[in-house]
Formats: sequence, structure tokens, C-alpha cells
Amino acid sequence: MRERSKARMDRFVIEGGRRLEGRVRVNGSKNAALPLMAAALLTDRPVTLRGVPALADIENMLRLLDELGVERTGELGAGGALTLRSADESNSHARYEIVRTMRASICALGPMLARRGAARVSMPGGCAIGDRPVDLHLRGLRALGAEIDLDGGDIIARAPASGRLKGDLVFLGGPMGSTVLGTANVLCAATLAEGRTIIECAACEPEIVDLARLLTAMGARIQGAGSPRIIVDGVESLSGAEHEVLPDRIEAGTYMCAAAITNGQITMENCPIDCLLAAQDRLEEVGVRVERLDRDECPTRATVRVTSDRVLRPVEVTTQPHPGFPTDLQAQLMALLCLADGNSVVTEKIFPERFLHVAELARMGARCFRQGATVVVSGVRRLKGAPVMASDLRASAGLVLAGLAAEGTTTVNRVYHLDRGYERMELTLQELGARIRRVEGSD
Repeated sequence: MRERSKARMDRFVIEGGRRLEGRVRVNGSKNAALPLMAAALLTDRPVTLRGVPALADIENMLRLLDELGVERTGELGAGGALTLRSADESNSHARYEIVRTMRASICALGPMLARRGAARVSMPGGCAIGDRPVDLHLRGLRALGAEIDLDGGDIIARAPASGRLKGDLVFLGGPMGSTVLGTANVLCAATLAEGRTIIECAACEPEIVDLARLLTAMGARIQGAGSPRIIVDGVESLSGAEHEVLPDRIEAGTYMCAAAITNGQITMENCPIDCLLAAQDRLEEVGVRVERLDRDECPTRATVRVTSDRVLRPVEVTTQPHPGFPTDLQAQLMALLCLADGNSVVTEKIFPERFLHVAELARMGARCFRQGATVVVSGVRRLKGAPVMASDLRASAGLVLAGLAAEGTTTVNRVYHLDRGYERMELTLQELGARIRRVEGSD
């Protein structure tokens, strides 16, 4: 994995208009893998994770864990196994220099606090998609007895004088719904707390279920993961475990949209179709068919074929917490709706400012009209290639999809955003027949 300082200057050059066809295997989920890796801080025994994707965010998390005394062996990627062991617990400071590159660094807070009795974590960074405060994380940890202070941009958390957190009722509801990373933090902390913790308004995302599976394999006592109420009975200590990372539902949804926007046909293996029911519902309304090819397979690791009608239909879609339509697929679906026959309405309920891709799509001939947290997309017959600027991870993916369908050449600048969540996307698209290449150099 190249250093971010170098990758940030890369761009994609896309010659659009080619139909995608072939097979693709969905990689392990970034959003699942990062909290799973942080969970290794809860024990001094080895934790082995299979299928951790080789991404910039993963490399940043490994750098952070290395500073926090976690040894690593093994390999990333499909077929690889990464083993993490917390060998030195003397340092509990997650520094700004690393945390600023990746919001999920906050996942280290709960595990370190529960295991080491103290943690100092810099306020997190990440994509420019709007405010994502960590107040719910801190509220949840305070409910377990933690003392929380802020100093120089760092969160300082300490366990009670007894040295151990205490189970209690924790409410994690916020103005935009539940918090996924906040749920992960409180869930990890509660596994080693004294007594029972009840997390109300917990995030229901599949990534939380995956984290609970690992924690249970490590010896935690957890009930209700995947529902709004999670019950955790704390234990004295956790052991090591082996775990296979959940396939990436956002990557799967992105390639579904890629097949549709190019009027192609893609067969996807290792597809978490049961985690994509809301997305599948909206795509099928547009005219995208997602067909299970083997009903005997686990629905979290299914093989599906994706095709689409030649004329796409407009839809209304609103992003919501799981099991609703995921905010991380909003930009990709919007790119697809730019070519639908009629007016679509896209409403963003999770991050109301997550529309930086709208102006860039307009450069390609799209007709998108924003009013607050809603965008009306009036479909056009064709998009035209243009130079565009990636602003965040999922917006980058949406612009790449638009470039695949556009007439002429599209240049997507600053694809370091894309490298945070997609493992060499250009190589996957090349194998499916796209004319896309990575160019290193200045924007």
C-alpha cells in the first residue's frame, strides 16, 4: 500500500461508454474490519482476522495499533489472515498525526479504556461530509462510569477508581439516529465492565453484528446484536479468537450500480445480499435485476447476477440507518439516476451535507437541483466526460460510475479518497472491461 502523501496526487482517466461484463469477488468490509481490529486491544491473546481488505484506512489503523503496542503478523486481502496481539499496554495515546486521517480511529477508545483503564485519543478526522460529533460515544462511556475530559484536542478517558467500568443503561439515540462507531465503542467497553449493560437505540448495522460475533468468540456475553437493544453481561477477561470479516455491502452495492449504469452484466461472488435489502429494493424499482444464483449459499456470502433494463425508471429514495437505504450508497445511486427517464428525489437523512458530488455531476451534464437535504435528479439521455474532483470516499465512487457511462474522457482527480475504501478499484473495473487507468502526478 502506497503512502497517502503519494496516493493523494493520483487520478483516474476513464474512457466511457463500455459495457461492463464478467465476475467480481466482493472484498472484506472496511467498516467491519476497523472495529474488529480495534477489538484486539481488549485482550493480550492473539486475534486472527481473515479477509481484511488492503486499503489506506486499514494501513492507518495498523499504524495506530502498532503505536499502541499491538504486534501484527500475516497478510491483508482475500485469502489472507492478519493476526494481532496486544503485547505492550504501556501506551494508550492515539495521536493526532494518525487519527486525523481516519475517523474510525475513535474505535480504539472503548477497548483501551476497558482493558487498560485509561485512554487518550485525538478527536477524529475523515471525509468532508458534514458534522459527525463524538458526543454519543462519550455519553455512553460516561454512563459506564468513565471520567471524560478534553485537553488540546484529545479525549482523555479514565476508568473509575476501582479500575473497572460498571454496567448500566446506555441510551445512544441522537438527532440523526443511532451511532455505529459509538455503538461499537460502548459494546467493546461493556464486555469487560462489571455487571450488565443495556444499550438502547443501538445501531443495527451488519458491521455491529459482525463485531459482536468476534467478541462472543473471544468470550464476551452478548445478546441482541442487530436489534436496537443490546444486552452485555461483563466478564473478567477476554481470550483470542479467529474470525472472517463480513463482505463489504457498500462495495457490492457500488458494483451493482456500475453494472446498471453501463447496461452491463456482472456476476458477484461473496455478496452480502441479505445486508442490502433496501438497496436491492430501490435498484429493482429503477430496473436493476439482482438474481441469486445459488439459494443454498449463505445469504451473507451469496453469488448473484446483476443486469438492468435499457430504460431506467426514476425513484424516490431516503437514506436511513440500517435496515434502511445506506448513506454510503447515495452518491452511487444518484449517478445512476442521472440517466433515468424522469425525475428522481434523493433525500439524505444521515449526513444532510453529503452532496459535494452534485456540482461535479453537473460538470458532466447531469441535471441535479438541491434544496436543503433533498436533491431532485432530472434524468438526461447521456453524460459527457469532464475533469471532476473527488471530495470524499463515496462521492469518488459515484463520479467513477458516471465516468464509466459518459461519452468521451472523464478525469477523476484526488482518488486517494477512493483508496480509503476500495481495493484498487481500477484493476477490478479493467477486468470487467472498463477503459480506466490510474495516473500518478499532480491534479
